[in-house]
Amino acid sequence: MAIFVDRTSRVIVQGITGSEGSKHTQRMLRAGTTIVGGTNPRKAGTFVEFDDVKLPVFATVADAMAETGADVAVGFVPPAGAKAAMLEAIDAGIPLLVVITEGIPVHDTMYAWAYAARRGHRTRIIGPNCPGITSPGQSNVGIIPADITEPGRIGLVSKSGTLTYQMMFELRDIGFSTCVGIGGDPIIGTTHIDCLRAFQEDPETDVIVMIGEIGGDAEELAAAYIAEHVTKPVVGYVAGFTAPEGKTMGHAGAIISGSAGTAQAKKEALERVGVRVGRTPSQTAQLVREIMRGR
Repeated sequence: MAIFVDRTSRVIVQGITGSEGSKHTQRMLRAGTTIVGGTNPRKAGTFVEFDDVKLPVFATVADAMAETGADVAVGFVPPAGAKAAMLEAIDAGIPLLVVITEGIPVHDTMYAWAYAARRGHRTRIIGPNCPGITSPGQSNVGIIPADITEPGRIGLVSKSGTLTYQMMFELRDIGFSTCVGIGGDPIIGTTHIDCLRAFQEDPETDVIVMIGEIGGDAEELAAAYIAEHVTKPVVGYVAGFTAPEGKTMGHAGAIISGSAGTAQAKKEALERVGVRVGRTPSQTAQLVREIMRGR
């Protein structure tokens, strides 16, 4: 079992004819993902070919869903068109929308999130500015490398794309049920808490790894949720222990002011509810190994 995507997921690619959409469609196909088509309103009715796979291009997500039974959309639409693409997918009622695009204006993301809420959250949004989601051996949706880990029983949720990859590599011999990159923007769809809830309910996830970073209060909120709702072991890592105050560190959401939102404050909040927190990614992986050896 896995969370959010598995071997039954049928994926359409918004922006499949663009350079990024095309490149990563080929990667996803080679990883075994079931890609059933893509969208580009200017090229509807045409086909794109990848190796020996020929995929149809549709005008809209709704058209693609009606023709292919797609239940996942992944967006590679450039920032200027990303808001419209997100609204189109939400209007179509696609169950899962993974937005890879970086640089989407915050107000556009806020509008799309509120739009989804007004429609009863029929569409789960992951991202934007995220690497996507992979359930190794089943489905890979986004830009996460498919060959750095094996299927297993660790669940991973991370704000950082590169730290997602590193943790997958560090624990590649144990393997993962699902790895979710939720993105580092100030406004995102799926949160740490959403993933913690899903991993807690997944019978094939034994240990959860949660990677956060400085800024905001997502990790503190997750700590409060863990205290009340999570019985599985959780191991944490918070990036940014040496970050200078007031400086944005890579992600738009990663900025601290005073003592609020610091890595140390987040580490202490997690440790108070029983989460073991590593000082480095490698130390975090070692903590996971210790828990897995004891099971």
